[in-house]
Amino acid sequence: MFSEATSFEAFVNVDPQTLYELGNTVRIVDVREPDEFVGELGHVRGAILAPLASVGAAARAFDPDEPVVVVCRSGGRSARAAEALCRLGFTKVMNLQGGMLAWNALRLPVETAR
Repeated sequence: MFSEATSFEAFVNVDPQTLYELGNTVRIVDVREPDEFVGELGHVRGAILAPLASVGAAARAFDPDEPVVVVCRSGGRSARAAEALCRLGFTKVMNLQGGMLAWNALRLPVETAR
């Protein structure tokens, strides 16, 4: 999905099925608020909660060369977070297109516990 020889300055969108197939080969960062993370839409198994306002601080604990997929409810907040991660030097950033709404529409598995 990413070329090692290319300077990566922007994020790419990834659809829910592709993210599901990537499994645990990527870090999944959910930028919704805590009540949304455990709410009716749930979250992707293995996702790390880092609300949009704190995603920059949370990113300090991540490897900037590791693939990261950013998730929110519908894709808007996660796109903003993906842009922020790119500005921080992350090189393999993806945004879950359609967010958890699209994930749930495909009936992919979710967790609702923290």
